[in-house]
Amino acid sequence: MGGRQSEDDLGRLEATLRRQWVRLRAWVGELDEVIRREQSVLPEWTVAELVAHLGRAMDALTAARPAPELAPLTLGEYLGTYPDRAAEIAATSRAIAEEIRFDPLGAVDAMAAAAFAHLDELRRGGGDVVVQARRGPILLSEMVLSRLVELVVHGDDLARSTGRAGDGPLDPGSVDLVATTLLEVLTDRGGWDLEVVDPLAWIRLAGGRVPFTMDAVSAALRTRWASDSLPDLGSRLPLL
Repeated sequence: MGGRQSEDDLGRLEATLRRQWVRLRAWVGELDEVIRREQSVLPEWTVAELVAHLGRAMDALTAARPAPELAPLTLGEYLGTYPDRAAEIAATSRAIAEEIRFDPLGAVDAMAAAAFAHLDELRRGGGDVVVQARRGPILLSEMVLSRLVELVVHGDDLARSTGRAGDGPLDPGSVDLVATTLLEVLTDRGGWDLEVVDPLAWIRLAGGRVPFTMDAVSAALRTRWASDSLPDLGSRLPLL
């Protein structure tokens, strides 16, 4: 997104996050206990650990504290801290899954409720403030957007892990916003003029959920000008 957002824009972001959370939580609530014990599509992650990670992702909002004196990271810089901490993130999610195993959905509900309550408090304190999050200082709007990225990426992981038919856990507007956001991160780093062809295909590619090939890139993205060729993004992907 880039730059401090207006109160209206921040409100729309919060509404999108809430809408995606409600849809994902309702979908997860229909998973039976046997499915939650199964392996997910992510190596060495169970479905239950992914569900626990959703709570942890929302809990990151609760941990954020106003820090107006700090210079914020960009969203791309903030997301760029993820790869080096992958092992830590996985270990924490496993520990949480074990801790909440007797009532996982109740625990996740409590974490999400606390997150939204704290978000309301942060907004009352001064709009799009800089907050100190776990991985560094960041504008509140971009912190909210990073939580939306988490819910969409991992909601898709869960959908692919279970193979359930019917309406999935992803809100279409949230998918579009996350796809656009991840493209902005990519183009900010490389300066290309690209647009999204298939939002979910691009999210999976940007998140390292599918192997990088130029065919995969061309199915997900295109240049804005027909005379331009797609850049080789092999050194830039995945973003997460």
